[in-house]
Amino acid sequence: MAEQQTTRRFLSTAEGRTQGAFGTREWAQFLGIGAIWGSSFFLIAIGLRSLHPAVITPLRLIFGFLALAMFGATRCPVAKEDWPRIALLGLIWMAIPLSMFPFAEERVTSALTGMLNGANPLFTATVAWFLLHRPPSRNQRWGLLLGFIGTVLIALPSLGEGPSEAIGVFLILIALVCYGFALNLAVPLQQKYGSLPVFWRAQMVGIVLTTPLGLTTLDESSFELVPVLAVLLLGIFGTGVAYVLIGGLAGSVGATRASVATYLIPVVSILLGLFVLHEQVSPISLLGSAIVLLGAWLASRRGF
Repeated sequence: MAEQQTTRRFLSTAEGRTQGAFGTREWAQFLGIGAIWGSSFFLIAIGLRSLHPAVITPLRLIFGFLALAMFGATRCPVAKEDWPRIALLGLIWMAIPLSMFPFAEERVTSALTGMLNGANPLFTATVAWFLLHRPPSRNQRWGLLLGFIGTVLIALPSLGEGPSEAIGVFLILIALVCYGFALNLAVPLQQKYGSLPVFWRAQMVGIVLTTPLGLTTLDESSFELVPVLAVLLLGIFGTGVAYVLIGGLAGSVGATRASVATYLIPVVSILLGLFVLHEQVSPISLLGSAIVLLGAWLASRRGF
């Protein structure tokens, strides 16, 4: 019984502080998260021009860690009993998903990666359903079903192109599952300590976990200026600022509603992929992306 109670506390989430409509602060966080993370797959694609995928992840984590270290609040103490949960976030919100994306983008486009990330709220809503022990409403069930259909449509053209593209899609889905758990598990910690102390320490764990593999592939990378600058921006904003923004938003409105900020990711990534990287986007994937966004909207509706 005691072990079950410990597990429930460890794998638990919490409601947001407010159930009302988004205010100015929440909308600013929402737009900032979508713009930054929508650009992150474009920056990864630039970084891959001269850097090995295994090098990009620890580099971005180090840059994000150093950016957050500039704020005194990051060093506020946290209780010893919360460190295992923070370490888990370092694994499933930093090390695993951030490692998946560079390897995936060796196989699929940045636009497709961004479109699949539009399904993020569906994974978050599903995990919240189990952790909060509250069945989804009828609209939410329809949203989850539509999101699943849309995700299949997005991936369908790539799955038909060969095993390499299928592996890329699979890696992205692993990252999304991790995000679904991580955003829910982060809510109680953010409400207790604020975003900065939690994510700074989680980044520290992520650095420890990803650096060994990165060091083994240094000889396969050439540190050219533009790719390194892209990863620098990715670290400061995508791994630093955006995580603090989404943590603050999740603590305020709950994990499921905070995850709707990822609605903007497909829009930004598609525009950058099409007009800057000149990538090809399948009409079926675009249709799937629209269906995912509709499903995510239905799945995350709650006074918003």
